[in-house]
Amino acid sequence: MSNSPTAHAPTTVVSAKPVLLPAPGRGEDLQVRVSAPATGGDLPVIVFSHGFGWSMDGYAPLADFWAAHGFVVVQPTHLDSRTLSLPADDPRTPGIWRFRVEDLKRVLDELDRLEAAVPDLKGRLDRGRIAVAGHSWGAQTASTLLGARVLGSDGVPGEDLSDPRVKAGVLLALPGRGDDLTPFAAEHFPFMRPSFEHMTTPALIVAGDRDQSALSTRGPDWFTDPYFLSPGSKSLLTLFDAEHSLGGIPGYEVAETTDESPERVALIQQFTWAYLRSALYPEDTVWQAARSALEQDPRPLGKLQNK
Repeated sequence: MSNSPTAHAPTTVVSAKPVLLPAPGRGEDLQVRVSAPATGGDLPVIVFSHGFGWSMDGYAPLADFWAAHGFVVVQPTHLDSRTLSLPADDPRTPGIWRFRVEDLKRVLDELDRLEAAVPDLKGRLDRGRIAVAGHSWGAQTASTLLGARVLGSDGVPGEDLSDPRVKAGVLLALPGRGDDLTPFAAEHFPFMRPSFEHMTTPALIVAGDRDQSALSTRGPDWFTDPYFLSPGSKSLLTLFDAEHSLGGIPGYEVAETTDESPERVALIQQFTWAYLRSALYPEDTVWQAARSALEQDPRPLGKLQNK
């Protein structure tokens, strides 16, 4: 790994959008944005699932950073995106959570097509090093590829939608147990009843200690459930004073960010990058370095737990 990029030396990024992936049965083609380093080969891949209402154009603070530091970042636009204006009574609406999962799998199925659509990207992807990431509803979408399941009304876990092509994940503000939903959420979002007992793929879970969800009867610790209730190798980064946008990861100066903090976003950039580098390249020491830096920080922005 002598040529391993460092988080201090960003490279030029090439981005292409919209790349259209045929999606029979979805109602319309899947629109995707692909961002990649302009140079280099054997590039690892991050497939990112946006939060409710967003699109492939969101989350630039993360997508641009990851791409500038050696990852190919693929961002599909899900059917709930405000850019698509799907009416509430659209027959696809109740099943959007499943369409979201299929969107991520479609990206993995169509990597050849995505490679060919971006100038000079062909032949530069490392198909053996793929991660998923997501924020909020997108984190739930990504978690299903890591092994999380949706509990039925009978409390029995639904089908296994995990994907062996995915080796690691980053789950940002991922909702917790469905037993703690408000009555409104339980009625309108029945898919928000996760079972984490099969979420075995390694993952970094990021939670804000002031993320008070209107969907939950619990406090911000609800967002730590995925760490404590899942098996296998997991890390939990709890960010101090962070609310649902975690300092502003959906974008710069975005209206829904209630806790604007460039310092917090910078920490998330570094930590998520370092985690995925070392998860996909076990010999890479950047994750250990990031952990040590946080532990030695006299005024840390968060705390880390590992298991």
